[in-house]
Amino acid sequence: MAVSDVLIEPGSFRDRKARIFYHDGAVYRALNAEALQDWEALSASQFFAERQAQGQIVRTVRLEDGAVPMPASAEPWGGVLRHDSVPFVSYPYEWSFSMLRDAALLHVDLLLAALQEDLILKDSSSFNIQWQGCAPVFIDIPSFERMEVGSAWAGYRQFCEMFLYPLLLQAHRGVSYRPWLRGSIDGIDAESCMGLMSLRDYLRPGVLKHVVLQAKMKARFADTSFDVKGELKTAGFPVELIRANVRQLQKTIRRLPAPAGGSEWSEYIDTGHYDARDQARKETFVRHAIGQRRRLVWDLGCNTGLYSVIAAENSDYVVALDADQMSIERLYQRLAKARCSNVLPLVGNLADPVPDLGWRGLERRSLPRRGRPDLVLSLALIHHVVLTANVPLHEFVEWLADLGADLVIEFVSKQDPMVKKLLRNKTDIYTDYEQRYFEKCLRSRFDVTEQLELMDGQRVMYFARNSHAEAPS
Repeated sequence: MAVSDVLIEPGSFRDRKARIFYHDGAVYRALNAEALQDWEALSASQFFAERQAQGQIVRTVRLEDGAVPMPASAEPWGGVLRHDSVPFVSYPYEWSFSMLRDAALLHVDLLLAALQEDLILKDSSSFNIQWQGCAPVFIDIPSFERMEVGSAWAGYRQFCEMFLYPLLLQAHRGVSYRPWLRGSIDGIDAESCMGLMSLRDYLRPGVLKHVVLQAKMKARFADTSFDVKGELKTAGFPVELIRANVRQLQKTIRRLPAPAGGSEWSEYIDTGHYDARDQARKETFVRHAIGQRRRLVWDLGCNTGLYSVIAAENSDYVVALDADQMSIERLYQRLAKARCSNVLPLVGNLADPVPDLGWRGLERRSLPRRGRPDLVLSLALIHHVVLTANVPLHEFVEWLADLGADLVIEFVSKQDPMVKKLLRNKTDIYTDYEQRYFEKCLRSRFDVTEQLELMDGQRVMYFARNSHAEAPS
């Protein structure tokens, strides 16, 4: 087996002790000698086996030497692990508030369990959590390491920057953390968080200790040669202090309120836009279009997820995407309560999509680069993309076609009450937004096999097979 058969995960290059790579569609991780010793301690622990069985930690096994080709390295690798893969990779800046909060609670819960067996999490990146539907899963196995007596929790500051501060700002100040986390791969620092807090906020649980004090301490020691880590180790840092700090964080996070109320779009389905007959016909059309078992479905503009759930009935996995954070928040809460394992709700704006990010644009991927769908639902979405975001109609159809998937799309005419509402305070310059032109664009890239008129022709559903789309580069 040749090294050339190995595809290295660029996002893992920052870890000097381990490297993620792919071979024959499976996910592996090469470990150096030190990381291998940590793995042996972890794999012998009771909590690790229990949490794997519960689905909270990704299933991982060590392989025999020589079982797979290894990535090139300056020094010999000590061993190799194989991980179960997650259905679809997502990032914290795409999660709803409750998703980030549940991910944070999983992280501290695992840390407390590890401390009971003389292990600790050396770092605390929110990117170390992925999802199996609405269940968070910890994936960064080498983050667990043997605990040195007297050492502090080195991942504390990172936990605050990538979990606690985003949650505090959303809960107490109404500041969305998503643009911030998207713009800073390392999270929100203490000084920035403190700058957005009021004096009244200082009295809220956790803010004074975890935000204000951290910011003051960082400013105090920023320009000195004082070795804080070394001094703590020399003095001895009792593990009970770590446990107490982690429990306090856990308590603070649990008490943070999820966003209350709704938004214009999170209430949209509940307004009864269709009459009962048209609603039933639309649902039947979607079920029929899904047809045979689908591997991956994207529901774009999913709203509160009615059709995502319908798609999940006959699909391995569904990614439910909407720009409205409250819609995704409500969808996540509902699916989490039902313990849904094959629908992943994400916050995302197609007109301002997540780009490739990180060093050389390789650490975090855009949506299409994480897994192409074989069916896309685009229901009651096109008028928002064209009339609100000003994306030319043909451009949107071209983008959908380039995904290489079959398509269920709903065209909403200018006679529709929602379109009239969107155009109420705008000059109608959208001469391209017309059904005949839309069908021309659609048929140039798809084979339209079925269509259905709803609301007396104000809306039309199309099922289009992507039989001659160009392969994406």
